[in-house]
Amino acid sequence: MSDSHVERAQVLAEALPYIQAFNGKTVVVKYGGNAMISEELRQAVISDIILLHLVGIHVVVVHGGGPEITAMLKKTGKQSHFVDGLRYTDQETMDIVQQVLCGKVNKDLVATLNRMGGKAVGLCGMDAGLFQARQLNEQYGLVGEIVQAKPQVVEDALKNGYIPVVSTVAQGVDADTAYNINADTAAAKLAVALQAEKLLLLTDVRGLLRDPEDESTLLPVVELAQVPALIKDGVIQGGMIPKVDCCVEAVRSGVKNTVILDGRIPHSVLIELLSDEGVGTMLM
Repeated sequence: MSDSHVERAQVLAEALPYIQAFNGKTVVVKYGGNAMISEELRQAVISDIILLHLVGIHVVVVHGGGPEITAMLKKTGKQSHFVDGLRYTDQETMDIVQQVLCGKVNKDLVATLNRMGGKAVGLCGMDAGLFQARQLNEQYGLVGEIVQAKPQVVEDALKNGYIPVVSTVAQGVDADTAYNINADTAAAKLAVALQAEKLLLLTDVRGLLRDPEDESTLLPVVELAQVPALIKDGVIQGGMIPKVDCCVEAVRSGVKNTVILDGRIPHSVLIELLSDEGVGTMLM
């Protein structure tokens, strides 16, 4: 018997206790970044999700689609405009956001999951009032903050053996409109509503680094009490602050732990969930 066969057997044996621990539990995966753009990474993430589903883990996928929205706006001759890192969303932009997220991006992802042997169903935040939101601030236009998540439609999909794939457009409660929602925030809110075991945020960075220029300084585990000091010291800065805030809120609200995961690593989802190694930064 070759060494490669033994190594494969060892990998499977290592995964067994994790499969047992997560069996029947819910894991929310926020899917975005390079993992959506690179075909190789896309295939790896999709196969990871299907494998987790097949071994009895309830996987819920929440996705954004910033590059696709930008590309569609460009096709229509409309310039993308950002305020404090958030896409300014007027009514015309909101129409395009809704079409791209709830339509093309969501259905392409569902189709890929189904084509590769999964059983996926597409949902958006307006289905069955899943995400209900009010305007975040007038300066951002039709960008919303979720005031309530009603997860029944997602729970029903899981009970019927589906992988729910959720796009981050919400139903307005303060106006007759849809709202554009940050995908990290939506994933965290849904993880809390589902009482998920774990929230994984796929990103384009290694995780939280003590030195941003040195990936060997990765912080594998961060306790919530450490976060304020890390922000003060500049370890957590810029666009990572709202991402970490989502993780902190999720853990404080009952999610066991959250992981900022490097989506540039093929099969990072499987490595994180089903191996002793783990990748990224876990907040707990």
